[in-house]
Amino acid sequence: MRSIDWDALLGVAIDAMKRAYCPYSGFPVGAAGLADDGRIVSGCNVENAGYGVTLCAECGMVSDLIRSGGGALVAVVAVNGDAVPVSPCGRCRQLIVEHGGPSCLVLMPGGVTAMSDVLPGAFGPHDLDSVGATPAPASSATKEGNDGDL
Repeated sequence: MRSIDWDALLGVAIDAMKRAYCPYSGFPVGAAGLADDGRIVSGCNVENAGYGVTLCAECGMVSDLIRSGGGALVAVVAVNGDAVPVSPCGRCRQLIVEHGGPSCLVLMPGGVTAMSDVLPGAFGPHDLDSVGATPAPASSATKEGNDGDL
């Protein structure tokens, strides 16, 4: 197993956090990840007046992973404005497990934790294998000849 330099990841996450665009919440976040080929990728949160389209730091980190050659995440850390590790939100947990798998390690506030424990029972590509294999049942409106207008 690869040795993870958590201090180096923290440093990159802190540098990314300092570039966050967070005029609405005032809550800067930076994230850094170690790719399976040794690259360190990073991102920061980028807020938007339409709060729902705000990008989390982990989103930027995954974008940097893909932009710089892809691969898988081995380890991830996100920090807040006090340079303290924070727990990834649910959306970001999904991104991390998608691009790092269940064995990807995350530096959580309580210590290093595998994604399988951070997001147990994660939904992933394996769940899509059977999509479309069985036709969905027709809705009752369709069965009764209703055109769906209510």
